[in-house]
Amino acid sequence: MTEQERMKAGYMWLDDAENMAMQARARELVARFNALPADANRERMEMNAEMFGECGKNVWIVPPMKFTIGKHISIGEGCYFNQGATFIDDWKIEIGSHTMFGPNVTVCTTGHAISPKHRGDGMYSFPIKIGNGCWIGANVVILPGVTIGDNSVIGAGSIVTKDIPANVVAFGVPCRVFREINEKDDEYYFPGHRFDDQPPRDSERPTLDFMDE
Repeated sequence: MTEQERMKAGYMWLDDAENMAMQARARELVARFNALPADANRERMEMNAEMFGECGKNVWIVPPMKFTIGKHISIGEGCYFNQGATFIDDWKIEIGSHTMFGPNVTVCTTGHAISPKHRGDGMYSFPIKIGNGCWIGANVVILPGVTIGDNSVIGAGSIVTKDIPANVVAFGVPCRVFREINEKDDEYYFPGHRFDDQPPRDSERPTLDFMDE
C-alpha cells in the first residue's frame, strides 16, 4: 500500500513525495491568501474554490488562516471562520452550512502513537465532521475522528476528544455535554439580555455586496 492508501484506510503512515507535493501546493495557497491586502475581501472569497475540495457560497474567512492540504476540506454555505483558523487536514474535514468558528480554532485529523516505541512508526489520521449551524468558540481544539452534531455549541478553550451530539452546549477539557439547547436560548442571547428587548435597527439587515453574487 502507498502511504496515502495506508492513511485513508486508518493505518499508520509516513510523509512521502505525494504528500509533500500536496503540502507544498497548500503552503503556496495559504501564503497567497494571507498576503492579500486587508480590503481584498472579494479576492479572498474567490480563492475558496481553489483552496478547498468543496466550498459553498458566502464563506467568510478572516486571515490569517492555515491548512495542511486544503483539498481534503469541504465547507457548506454561509460559514464564518474568525482569524487563526488552523486545519490539519491530512484526511477529511467536513464542515456543514452556517457553522461559525471563533478565533484560533484548530481542527486536527492527525495524531501520533502514545507509545514511545512506536511513535517513530508514523502518524494516524481519521476524518472529522462538524455539522450544520454549529458555533465553535475561541481556542477550541478538535481531535482526530470526532463528529459534532448539528447546531451544537462548543465552549471556548475546549478540547474535543469524543463525539458531541446535536443540539447541545458542551465545553471543558476534555469537552463534555453540559446541557441541551432549549426554549430559553430562543429568549436570551446572553444572561439577562433578551432578544425582544433590543432596539430596532435603523435600516434593514446590512449585507456585503460581494457576498450576494
